[in-house]
Amino acid sequence: MGKDTTTDIQNLREDYRASKLEMEMVKNDPLDQFGIWMEAAIRAKVSEPNAMTLATATPEGIPSARTVLLKGYDKEGLVFYTNYDSRKGQEIENNPHACLVFCWLDLQRQVRINGRIERISRKDSLAYFQSRPKSSQIGAWASPQSQIIRDDRSDLETREADIKARYKDTEQLPLPPNWGGFRIIPATYEFWQGRTSRLHDRIFYQLEEKIWKRSRLAP
Repeated sequence: MGKDTTTDIQNLREDYRASKLEMEMVKNDPLDQFGIWMEAAIRAKVSEPNAMTLATATPEGIPSARTVLLKGYDKEGLVFYTNYDSRKGQEIENNPHACLVFCWLDLQRQVRINGRIERISRKDSLAYFQSRPKSSQIGAWASPQSQIIRDDRSDLETREADIKARYKDTEQLPLPPNWGGFRIIPATYEFWQGRTSRLHDRIFYQLEEKIWKRSRLAP
């Protein structure tokens, strides 16, 4: 009989002692606090610090989640890019609410953000799209994201070859009609800092009448 891996997993534990998060330590505006933590993750050389889990759901409430990359944030919200015909794109169109999770385990930190979501302008999407490496631009044109393709990838590779040939003399491709950016407009933020004995720190922000209200949550 093989080794019981379930037993091994249930005994995995780490006691978090890296830092703490007191109410007086956090900024009044959660975006400022998010910026501080993002910069700390970058300085700590966390792998892919802008990687975030994006959770969406159908109008019936069936959820799905995947990892995408944050490509900008400001007072307007947090921006990422994708194929609008993908599963996430279609779920967002039909249920424009989402949740983001940033997990920086090296720092024993996590941030959760909930809010509504909207498309950014075609102008802004084009500017970002044409700033990407040419290979990434080609990939966006070639991939019918989330659609079933041949097991051997031949359809995908044929599409890629066709796009390469069509745009062999240009570095900036036109923006695909089904590709662009989404902006999450936060309604809540939660900052989680690991603490010993699983008594973690959780500071929660909620937007109420254009004012961010802070509270501490039990771990």
